[in-house]
Amino acid sequence: MKNNNIIFTVMLSITVFSVLGFSSKEETIDLSHYKITDQAFVYHVPTQQEALHGAVVKKKPFFNLFLGKTFIGFKEALGFNESTGNYASINKYGYLGKYQFAAATLSLIGVHNPSAFVQNAALQERAFIAHTARNKWILRRDIKRFVGKRIQGILITESGILAAAHLAGAGNVKKYLRSDGVFLFEDAFGTTIHIYLKKFSGYDTSFIKPNKKAKAV
Repeated sequence: MKNNNIIFTVMLSITVFSVLGFSSKEETIDLSHYKITDQAFVYHVPTQQEALHGAVVKKKPFFNLFLGKTFIGFKEALGFNESTGNYASINKYGYLGKYQFAAATLSLIGVHNPSAFVQNAALQERAFIAHTARNKWILRRDIKRFVGKRIQGILITESGILAAAHLAGAGNVKKYLRSDGVFLFEDAFGTTIHIYLKKFSGYDTSFIKPNKKAKAV
């Protein structure tokens, strides 16, 4: 009987030790260093391909800038047609910049350093304004006479005339208009006055004032 009591006492002690020794204590987690704000965060989770290459590709925001038939729309459309809007462009014939000026044309508006010209975007924009103002002065009578009429099926507009003058020179545009489209001109790439009259028709170019002596500098 005594032995049974000893065995019972030992087993009870083991049981109590097991319960007290291995039970988990309730832990208090300190959350004071975590802050909750109203600010929203956006995270990009990389795809498997991005992760494999070790880089996360950031997507550019999509937007459209609609310039319509404004003067800015006119010059940007012309610049894009000439050089895809590249200020540093020099084509194989030596025409320079966003608007593809000849060096001889630049000298007429006060620009005498072609190398510096292609590195100066602001100067190129002033050159375009000055050159267009000179062409508008040269063609002022033809603009008054032919705008609103049709030549070879094309409605003649002031912006079309100024764009064609940029392409072919004001003198050649005069010949085209006064010959009712019989006079033919095309540049080294096969672009004609007819194409520019149609492509750049209907823009608002009233911003440009005729100026016989306009300069870029």
